[in-house]
Amino acid sequence: MLELGTIGAAIGAGLAAIGAGIGIGKIGSSAMEAIGRQPEATDKIRTNMIIIAALIEGVALFAVVICFLAL
Repeated sequence: MLELGTIGAAIGAGLAAIGAGIGIGKIGSSAMEAIGRQPEATDKIRTNMIIIAALIEGVALFAVVICFLAL
């Protein structure tokens, strides 16, 4: 039988992954809309999008590590 801590860590890791996916999806959607409105700013928008996506991935990875350390 699984311990309650193991289930909690698994749920926490799953929520962190879902949150990161939603965040990156919103970033991609907003960036594509911005590029559609102002095509001449594509390079600047893309650069900012990649930086913010990397920051979100870093936070999600940190959350998953903390969940596994809680075991």
